[in-house]
Amino acid sequence: MKTARVAYQGAVHAAVPHEAGLQLADGRVLAEQQVVWLPPFEVGTVIALGLNYADHVKELAKELTVSTQDEPLVFFKGPGSLLGHRGATRRPAGVQFMHYECELAVVIGATARRVRRADAMRHVAGYTVCNDYAVRDYLENWYRPNLRVKNRDGATVLGPWFVEAADVPDPHALALRTLVNGRVTQQGCTADFVNDIPALIEYLSSFMTLRAGDVILTGTPDGVVNVNMGDEVVTEIDGIGRLVNTIVGDDDHGR
Repeated sequence: MKTARVAYQGAVHAAVPHEAGLQLADGRVLAEQQVVWLPPFEVGTVIALGLNYADHVKELAKELTVSTQDEPLVFFKGPGSLLGHRGATRRPAGVQFMHYECELAVVIGATARRVRRADAMRHVAGYTVCNDYAVRDYLENWYRPNLRVKNRDGATVLGPWFVEAADVPDPHALALRTLVNGRVTQQGCTADFVNDIPALIEYLSSFMTLRAGDVILTGTPDGVVNVNMGDEVVTEIDGIGRLVNTIVGDDDHGR
């Protein structure tokens, strides 16, 4: 089952897909553009993975002093970084290289503490699509992202749908891609994870408690390119959803 959270006429509503757009819980059918899309679940802690695709590590090999044999590269995001489907993300004036990152987002459904790999998937509630932007100008170095790169307001887009785990037979066999203004610029498959979902849950839960609503952003494959004001960026994952976002400048973003 796919579900969403949207704002419409001053209230937050649950919604499901409809051939005309989406259907609210009260039965009203609306077009996608009539609502404000929110992250499709109540988000807890956002745990993001860097360099979790072998091809992306290779893509950045000249810049890195880490390898696929190191522990997972993990960092956190605050709630202000989150944005929903069809939202606008700011490209700060003067930056040279800002890029998208298409990622599978894993949503935790049950408290996980010191979970064994064999039991890890029992703690997954479902999945959504993430587009996690980065401004490479702001990197202190390539392998330890700083706050300005990964915690900027509205730079982590989630949605549009939350898909229950039972409806995703194999989350490690999902094709994903990014389109900029309709042109495919990035393609990959979750089969290429360096650390798969059970490994990530086992690792994270060994030193921190994961709770319902926490989300793990599993990293992006190679193929990231610069995006500019006015660009429409679509991140897709087969069976999960198609997430649309637009790049705007400082003036349009009230900065």
